[in-house]
Amino acid sequence: MLPFRQVDVFSAEPWLGNPLAVVHQADGLTDAQMADFARWTNLSETTFLCTPTDSRADYRVRIWTTGGELPFAGHPTIGSAQAWLEAGGTTKGDRLVQECGAGLVAVRRSPRLGFAAPPLRRSGEVDADLRRRIVTALGVADSAVVDMAWVDNGPGWVGVDLGTADVVVGVVPDVAAFADLKVAVVGRWDEVRAVELGADVEVRAFYADGRDFAEDPVTGSANAGLAQWLIGSGALPDAYVARQGSVIGRDGRVHIEARDGEIWVSGDAVTRIEGTVDL
Repeated sequence: MLPFRQVDVFSAEPWLGNPLAVVHQADGLTDAQMADFARWTNLSETTFLCTPTDSRADYRVRIWTTGGELPFAGHPTIGSAQAWLEAGGTTKGDRLVQECGAGLVAVRRSPRLGFAAPPLRRSGEVDADLRRRIVTALGVADSAVVDMAWVDNGPGWVGVDLGTADVVVGVVPDVAAFADLKVAVVGRWDEVRAVELGADVEVRAFYADGRDFAEDPVTGSANAGLAQWLIGSGALPDAYVARQGSVIGRDGRVHIEARDGEIWVSGDAVTRIEGTVDL
């Protein structure tokens, strides 16, 4: 029996964030066991906390989707840090240092748990054929796209700036056209709505693996990539709050801040289930 937690990430209100399953003390598990349990939880990600192999790290996390392992993902980083701290983890320095497939990721604890966005693995212009596929899959006119770029920090995201949040909320994706695409869209709220919602922009993230299509409730990696792209280009300010999940019954908040050359992505994390699991 291994300690287990399920953490709601990017919301302090129950059931409005993105749930993460976390298995502690997972060094003895095989890849097959991890894959089987991740499929069984049927969550967007399940993580397994292990002893680090890098002496600079506080812990090592392996991040699994229902379809395989990821080198990095955002809400699993924050949720795993929350679970590790609750289980009595103590840091070697002022920040937590997470080891994952993408390398070492710094995690800060205040004012809320957040990670320093890892470097983009792929950035820059999207070729014309892929742009056409994405526009078709989103069901929008090409003229609605303000800008589009690779924002891939591991999962494979392409970012699409749709200008206004109303356009983002109104997207009705063509599921059949998504195939293997992973697309994050963003748009801005006007000043009045931003104050009402406590959010400056609206984000939605869609992905498919060739068989299944889903809209992610609240996505740390996509928000990190969008921030690196749009803050870097001057299209968004150095600090803002993103809302995500509203169209599918969630209400997450992702806090973005550019500071000292790093993009920090942070949010609330609350453990909702705690116990043991027999793997």
